[in-house]
Amino acid sequence: MLTERDLRELLQFAATEPVLSVYLDTDPAQGNADAYRLRLRSMLKNVNLPDDEAAIESYFNTGYTWSGRSLAIFSCAGRDFLRVYPLAVSTCDMVMVDTKPAVKPLADLLDAYGGYGVVLVDKQGARLFFFHLGELREQEGTFGEEIRHTKRGGASSLPGGRSGTAGRTRAMDERVDRNMKEAVDFTVSFFEENRVRRILIGGTDENVAHFRGLLPKAWQSLVVGAFSMSMSASHSEVQEKAMLVGMQAEHSREKRLIESVITAAAKGTGGVVSLKDTLGAIHDGRVQTLLVTDGYRAPGLRCTGCGYLTITGGQKNCPFCGKPFERIPDAVELAIRAVMEKGGEVEVIHQGPSLDEAGKIGALLRY
Repeated sequence: MLTERDLRELLQFAATEPVLSVYLDTDPAQGNADAYRLRLRSMLKNVNLPDDEAAIESYFNTGYTWSGRSLAIFSCAGRDFLRVYPLAVSTCDMVMVDTKPAVKPLADLLDAYGGYGVVLVDKQGARLFFFHLGELREQEGTFGEEIRHTKRGGASSLPGGRSGTAGRTRAMDERVDRNMKEAVDFTVSFFEENRVRRILIGGTDENVAHFRGLLPKAWQSLVVGAFSMSMSASHSEVQEKAMLVGMQAEHSREKRLIESVITAAAKGTGGVVSLKDTLGAIHDGRVQTLLVTDGYRAPGLRCTGCGYLTITGGQKNCPFCGKPFERIPDAVELAIRAVMEKGGEVEVIHQGPSLDEAGKIGALLRY
């Protein structure tokens, strides 16, 4: 189970010895344990890091339960470092050797499946769920006063009211409002504790609108969608529906982000596109949100002193510290790492033809 603490450890880890990063798809629908082992051996045949390969092989033989749908493995035998994370969502097979763990696939998974808070709400209370990387991490519930429906009829059931809804009383409406406010307070506390990044609300249109209207504005801004669902639904039903609605909302949000970046870059303020300009903004610490097309890789140069990244091949030494450059197979991987280390957001774009045309990478800037 990957946590924020685990991710920070991977981001901070660096060595002079090689670090072997392996991502393996273990979806049960794609094969069995023997097939996974065979595929892993094929992936590692050109690596030539026998100690790291032995450590990974030992884990597969003694420690892995073959649960989940994929696996992330990071090994640095020279530093006695081995970290293995079974994941509940699928990822593509990948092997990479560098002096740091390869975190780009994790950034993709965190962007797509990380930090979903879901609340099912009715007039009496709420059920709360926190889904992270395809797993249910927490669930809670809060229920207020029971709402008993009367059988009154007529144009109005509210004393002194000119109109109303049959079967409704002022006392009932006040009780509903009280329950909703208690549910909102409980929900905010739950979402704060779990560091929720996106919110989905389930229930009837009326209850969803009532609940959302009572949320503080800061939390309203994190609501990405709503859906109809019974309060008695199972957590698997909630997760399936929430992920579907969440992915649809995510594609719309990605489209708006791309438009913002391209517009800002065209105006020359607040945004950049292309690998060269984006790497420059990252070095300056100006990147707030990095956008990268899924699967984009590009070679580059890295300063052996200060770590400055560039794609320009005309310079032998770094313009900032004077140290020589070294060639790296994927400058995009290190760009993502640099943004995450500095607390910036990374958005991996799966459907963004306009970003592809602009160079497959760009960023919204802090200044």
